[in-house]
Amino acid sequence: MPGDSLYLNTKSKVQNSYDAIIVGSGISGGWAAKELCEKGLKVLLLERGSPVEHPNYPTATKDPWDFAHRGQLTPADKEIHSIQSRHYSIREDNKHFYINDKENPYKEIKRFDWIRGDIIGGRSLLWARACYRWSDLDFEANAKDGYGVDWPIRYADLAPWYDYVESFIGVSGNRDGIPHLPDGPFQPPFEMNKVEKYFKEKTEARFKNRKVIIGRTANLTQAVKGRGICQARNLCHRGCPYGAYFSTNASTLPAAHATGNLTIRPFSLVNKVVYDDKKQRARGVEVIDTNTGSVEEFSARIIFLNAATVATTAILLNSISSRFPNGLGNGSDQVGRNLMDHHKGISIVGSIEGFEDSYYAGRRPTSIYIPRFSNATEENKNFLRGYHFGGGAYRGRGAADGIGAELKESLSVPGGWQLSLYAFGECLPYEDNRITLDHSTKDRFGRPMIAIDCNFRENENKMHADIRERGKEMMEMAGFYNVKVNGSISFPGNANHEMGTARMGHDPRSSVLNAFNQMHELPNVFITDGSCMSSGSCVNPSLTYMALTARACDYALSELKKRNI
Repeated sequence: MPGDSLYLNTKSKVQNSYDAIIVGSGISGGWAAKELCEKGLKVLLLERGSPVEHPNYPTATKDPWDFAHRGQLTPADKEIHSIQSRHYSIREDNKHFYINDKENPYKEIKRFDWIRGDIIGGRSLLWARACYRWSDLDFEANAKDGYGVDWPIRYADLAPWYDYVESFIGVSGNRDGIPHLPDGPFQPPFEMNKVEKYFKEKTEARFKNRKVIIGRTANLTQAVKGRGICQARNLCHRGCPYGAYFSTNASTLPAAHATGNLTIRPFSLVNKVVYDDKKQRARGVEVIDTNTGSVEEFSARIIFLNAATVATTAILLNSISSRFPNGLGNGSDQVGRNLMDHHKGISIVGSIEGFEDSYYAGRRPTSIYIPRFSNATEENKNFLRGYHFGGGAYRGRGAADGIGAELKESLSVPGGWQLSLYAFGECLPYEDNRITLDHSTKDRFGRPMIAIDCNFRENENKMHADIRERGKEMMEMAGFYNVKVNGSISFPGNANHEMGTARMGHDPRSSVLNAFNQMHELPNVFITDGSCMSSGSCVNPSLTYMALTARACDYALSELKKRNI
């Protein structure tokens, strides 16, 4: 990706006018940029954060001893990143990717861990890269059990777009033939180690309806154009100079830039969408320069809001007009409601004897994966929906004995094998789990403060209890000993999968978006980030955001050509 030419170039357009404006440069925003630019539209991509250009990630090739605190955050770091440091992913070597919480506060009516990047590429540089398709088990859930509104799409609507997205980003994995975890055009999978294969064999023999598979991940095992294969360094969180995992910076932005149709404007905080009363459509967006505080307006025929769930919701709620006094496209009063995140927090660890003659090479970038079985292949009447497990087997160091050379030698001997499991569970959509604006308190840009009121309920807690029991049971059945269950249910936000506040649906009275992620009340505004989700599943959502985005862009261009928007 070339240097400065990629960024701000508004002189090329008269009066700040474009065919399309995209707000946010993360996973879904990057995909919108690629798709719309490749379809011939002149696109402005707005990002509140600072530039990061592939492959120039500042710490990507540094050694552990290059960091003053060996990767750990200092007390001063934790003061600056008081919210971000609640999450495992922020470290000394990647703290520059994360937002300054001290300068960008929000109101937690109940604790909500809002983890956010502040860079071009957003959390596409920080995600765990797990790529799993949703199925009709997920898309039909709301209709079947009555929580939330029915999705206006089914798996068949999205299947070709999953194919399209996976083929471009590169997803490694096996074709496992699991109906509720559909296969795709995968690259060769990473390999399980010997203990993981043993756990798979024992688990599948004992539990006929449960599968243990290698994780499906957006880490390349075969090179694609402009990107190399994964080196198994376990340094993804710093940014990958090889482009071996999918990120906006390494993948979709170079494709968009290659068209000559893209302008990126960093340090650009979108304050609101500007509504044109005469034309009854969105005219453009109002932008605050985060360095100078100056305000500027940009206009476009279509707008894609992809700022991630909380920020997109805040933009909508702050975009008031005589027609929309309650927030843009909010005639249903659903904007900000039904906030969801996956619950997690459990670590189940056990030891196994034997296998001392086996080890593994490198640091594989994906876990083993146990797809959902509760209320999928096995009925569980204690709660609705379900969860999945992930994890891996590993060897620690041997006992630290002696001093000097003797101590060094003892530390070079591998210890025994252990297996660790974690889990992600689904959160139901609750109308009063919501995001609002507190107009009595202003942020440093003079905007009303974002307020978040969200908590897990009885169904999530019952599911969490079942996770603890089933995980321990599987490990003990497989012959692991000293099995310990650690941790407790997480707080919303900490799974980094916030969703649902501008949901899709059939009926404009109970939803915000239609089947193509288009606002019911404002046809030239599209939302394809996590806000659009009508339910949360237990399956990682990022791949679904990408597929929804590509599909929505295709539809938007078709509607533009028909002059419907």
